[in-house]
Amino acid sequence: MDRPDPNRWRALRVTLVAGFMSLLDVTIVAVALPSIQRDLQASAASVQWVVSGYALTFALTLVTAGRLGDAFGRRRVFLVALAAFVVCSAAAGAAPSITLLIVARLAQGIAAGSLAPQNSALIQQMFRGAERGRAFGLFGSTVGISSAVGPITGGLILALADGPQGWRWIFYVNVPVGAIALLLGSRLLPRVAPGRRGRLDPLGVVLLGAGILALMLPLVLAEAGAMHRLWWLFPSGAVILAGFVLWERRVAALGRAPLLDPRLVTETRGYATGAGLAALYFVGFSGVWLVFALFFQNGLDYSPLQSGLAVTPFAVGSAAAAAVAGRLVGRLGRLLTVWGLVGVMAGLGGTALVLWLAPAQWAAWIAAPLLFAGGIGSGCVISPNVTMTLRDVPVRMAGAAGGALQTGQRLGGAVGTAALPGLFYLVLNATHDDYRSAVAVSVGTGVAAMLCALAVAVLDWRRDRADGSRRCPPEVSHSHMHASHG
Repeated sequence: MDRPDPNRWRALRVTLVAGFMSLLDVTIVAVALPSIQRDLQASAASVQWVVSGYALTFALTLVTAGRLGDAFGRRRVFLVALAAFVVCSAAAGAAPSITLLIVARLAQGIAAGSLAPQNSALIQQMFRGAERGRAFGLFGSTVGISSAVGPITGGLILALADGPQGWRWIFYVNVPVGAIALLLGSRLLPRVAPGRRGRLDPLGVVLLGAGILALMLPLVLAEAGAMHRLWWLFPSGAVILAGFVLWERRVAALGRAPLLDPRLVTETRGYATGAGLAALYFVGFSGVWLVFALFFQNGLDYSPLQSGLAVTPFAVGSAAAAAVAGRLVGRLGRLLTVWGLVGVMAGLGGTALVLWLAPAQWAAWIAAPLLFAGGIGSGCVISPNVTMTLRDVPVRMAGAAGGALQTGQRLGGAVGTAALPGLFYLVLNATHDDYRSAVAVSVGTGVAAMLCALAVAVLDWRRDRADGSRRCPPEVSHSHMHASHG
């Protein structure tokens, strides 16, 4: 493990392509829902499961799959999950009915959730020193960009695959890309003996899965009125997750391998703060894209492709900043995310004001530079936060740690995608279809969630300044980390 893998950068590209596909599928399908509903003669409630079912099984699988990778080998789990993702994508594209499409999407979400935590764990495994920061920078940009470009990618595919069955290419496009990634991954990913297997903590798996399911189910079914009928699942989920924490502490105290080691939160510097910041940020970050799509397509009569193009400046800014931010995080630390959060809040807040006040025919053009600035800010949030959250995690726990971090992001995203469009419709009904007010209030609320993330970032930055531990030269911190893992 001391000698760097000569294929590490090429292997990273393979894992990032696979990770991009799995995360893109959270948002890309949304633009195709009207076509799917019409062609398969489905109800609005059932077609919503095509999106929400994927998000649900994706989140449920993350931590357990990360622990499986730690125990049985990340390369093995990655390749099996990628193969399953390709097969499920083909099945979703060929589905003759809405029922079979939902089943394929549920299975596809399990495959994607098994794939995602292996990305961050493989980075921990393959990279050391300053290279790890750059690799995490690329990984963080992949996470951020995949969410932002989903709408335009879906709109572009629908525009190219015109016709009654064009939506099927939303799924089929994963097949050749995934097959190539699978072939290259089998050649390039490192063959490393897995860690101590032990037991896989089956009770921990059940408790965590039940807790996440209880918290997410009312959110992913919010459009069907589940928030009123299933509100009792929120306190139930909190109680179950509290039981999960107590059980994991007991497993660790007995010297066995827990599903999610409590020491990640109590002893790993920066992990608890970074995971909390990510969850709060994704409440606002994930929700605004659905609100923008509703505003541009329903309020301004844009096509799906035009709607996606309107928010492309954000994705461009995010991609540009994330690549640079990965190189700056070792020098600036948490200050980088503080300024990034200020930038993304200013960009999205300014966009909300422009869409509220500017003439409709010029709104998207005037908002473009503000969205670009917001994207630059976002690129300085997601990528550096992933680096700072995971860089001190021991390699033996890297899969479970990456899975838990992404679970927090998925939970935050579920809250945002349920709450912000819900608020959009609420304002729309109260103002007799005033789309401008609806988009301003909804995006403004997303910015308020980011303000909570900013408070966490500022507190962490001040703590780092007080003890100075994060401001040491990157060579020192990484060499210490290398020694601790060696």
